[in-house]
Amino acid sequence: MTGMDALTHAVESYIGRSNTEETASYAKEAVRLIFDNLEASYDNGHDLKARCEMQRAAFKAGLAFTRAYVGNIHAIAHTLGGYYNMPHRWANAVIMPHVLEYYGSAVHKPLSELADAAGITQQSGEEQDKAATFIEAIRRMNEKMDIPEKVEEIEDEDVPGMIENAYREANPLYPVPVIFDRSDFEHIYNEIRK
Repeated sequence: MTGMDALTHAVESYIGRSNTEETASYAKEAVRLIFDNLEASYDNGHDLKARCEMQRAAFKAGLAFTRAYVGNIHAIAHTLGGYYNMPHRWANAVIMPHVLEYYGSAVHKPLSELADAAGITQQSGEEQDKAATFIEAIRRMNEKMDIPEKVEEIEDEDVPGMIENAYREANPLYPVPVIFDRSDFEHIYNEIRK
């Protein structure tokens, strides 16, 4: 989960509107390191090389998001932590593919670049296809590490408050690729519920 949190930091900083050449470089390096080492770290906690590389990835992602900031994934994850005491890293991992998919064409180019950085696509492919491959790879990693696709704990009566909290956190603070209004947050909460 901590590795997926680092991935969320790298991805949100890269796709956001406050990205710089420096933060982009940090984010891409973090994504590459995570795709190369997270599963090995998960499969074998004694693999010190993979764990060291994951520490480097978390550091690079931290450098990226500290300057380029995070986005709507974090706004939603914070509400789940606040309402249900869910670990932040777990919430980010669950939410990330849903939000990235919902962004649609606004993130095809940056996600395709991250897919290339991760080494999971061919450089010559279509941006939309590479972005979809990247999102699907996140889903596969979540599944392999027993991170669910949905959140069981969300109660109907809590959704309006969570929508409002996420909306107020994200707007106007987060430099996101797509500004969410309340209906966008509502869509995501409904999509992630079991």
